[in-house]
Amino acid sequence: MPNARFSCIQPLPGEVVHSIAAGEVIDSLAAAVRELVENALDAQATHIALSLWPGQGRLRVADNGIAMALDDLHRAAVPHSTSKIRTQADLWQVQSLGFRGEALHSLAQAAQLEICSRLAGDESGWRVVYSRLGQPQATAPTAMAPGTVVTVSELFEPWPARRQGLPALPRQLSQVQRVIYHCALAHPTVTWAVQLNDRPWLALTPSPTAKGLLPQLVRSLAAVDLHEGWHPAPWAGAEPLTKPGIYGLIGLPDRCHRPRPDWVKVAVNGRLVAVPELEQSIVNAFRHTLPRHRYPLAFLHLTVPPGDIDWNRRPDKGTLYLHQLDEWTALGQSHITDLLGQHTAALPEAQQQQRVSQLFKTAESPSAYGVASLSDELPYRERVGGLRAIAQVHDRYILAEQADGLCLIEQHIAHERVLYERLQAQWQLVPLPTPVVLAGLTDKQLEQLQRLGLAAEAFGPNRWAVRTAPAPLCDRPDLPDALLELSLGGNLDTAQVAIACRTAIRNGTPLDLATLQTLLDDWQQTRNPRTCPHGRPICLTLSESSLARFFRRSWVVGKSHGLE
Repeated sequence: MPNARFSCIQPLPGEVVHSIAAGEVIDSLAAAVRELVENALDAQATHIALSLWPGQGRLRVADNGIAMALDDLHRAAVPHSTSKIRTQADLWQVQSLGFRGEALHSLAQAAQLEICSRLAGDESGWRVVYSRLGQPQATAPTAMAPGTVVTVSELFEPWPARRQGLPALPRQLSQVQRVIYHCALAHPTVTWAVQLNDRPWLALTPSPTAKGLLPQLVRSLAAVDLHEGWHPAPWAGAEPLTKPGIYGLIGLPDRCHRPRPDWVKVAVNGRLVAVPELEQSIVNAFRHTLPRHRYPLAFLHLTVPPGDIDWNRRPDKGTLYLHQLDEWTALGQSHITDLLGQHTAALPEAQQQQRVSQLFKTAESPSAYGVASLSDELPYRERVGGLRAIAQVHDRYILAEQADGLCLIEQHIAHERVLYERLQAQWQLVPLPTPVVLAGLTDKQLEQLQRLGLAAEAFGPNRWAVRTAPAPLCDRPDLPDALLELSLGGNLDTAQVAIACRTAIRNGTPLDLATLQTLLDDWQQTRNPRTCPHGRPICLTLSESSLARFFRRSWVVGKSHGLE
């Protein structure tokens, strides 16, 4: 029997509806910060100051953006009041971060809300205090700089259960920091100043692009560790206002990578969003440039025509419906591949000296990756012969001279990169003069060989004959072992990596100068010369200026010879 209390369907009172909506929009301290900061960005602010007093449930956001007149202030916290859309059609042409007209009303429901705003050119501003229903409760003139200041006090005081259910303070602050970082990354030209309990907490200086901002968010990074670029969307036409395309920023894989995919990020029209397909395409683009179980550092910012986005998916607008998602995904992956192949500029002298000093300090380190992050810049790729082979060191490394310095290249993994990219460009199976007979294959191994085009025919009890093989393996004495390795799993790309590794010049193999030079020329022409397909760094570069600094050479003859 249904409960008599709930036997009739009735419309909810307005205050209940508004409370439900407020609870969906403002569910944490970070959500309150997000809504106010996005309003400031929509107001074209170039400086945002955030003050937090979490223990008091209080925060304040001050900006220098376009302010509100008194009439607008009186309507600002009324439910579904906004200056950003007008009609149903506007929902499909959203060009702002906020548009629903719920944020300020939700804050009024969840806390004490006060807004001060002064238009540029006015002698003073206005201060308005709002009721729980978002109605102006008190209005008074106030002295302030042009812009807007929003103060929220006693956050979640009307909702004790929500307040008691908040995570511990460190977790709340981590969430707030994430909101600020995401907004700053998508809007790098904005100055940010954040205080916590009246003490400086975060400060971010503006930059023309995210390349100048990211090292402020990830302190271990330097701008030289990053590549950026813009790629237009060829299918979107020429729209002068929106300029559809992708801005990409990546960390060079031989210098920076992460244990988790926490810095694989995507933004669309000024907002960080979750687009799993795009995020996975970023990870795939770095495949075989990073060590195993490591993830890239990469940021894609899509500029999409507003009509190709539906933001009405979640109240926090953290996900969206994106038209032509497959095309954007392919374009993003192609753009990152291009960035991986770019030539990087030389490091500033001071940073080169620091890295060279680190190199000699860690020269005796037993770690296999002790100098992985010390590679300064790649040798010249503009023309074959940019590097000149000088000698082979320990039958393992190629010592090469470039226009301004020296390079040390590990021969096996440089050759492995060359062979891998050749296999990608031309995958060829050739018939074997004598079939290779394999024994003891499982059904999964037979299926794997079939996927690679290496059909195995029954050849007696528990034996199979393989009559074709990848071209690089055909004349090798270890061909049966290689075929067994290929049968154990992986796609075509994985098979190509395995073949490149098996057929590359082994360390310990003596090579003459002509062979060393040929290998250098081939390696310099690869698309991704920084790392081998397993993600190991290939080249360590020492510039002449860095060596001169390390050896304290002086161009003053008297001083360099101790005559003074």
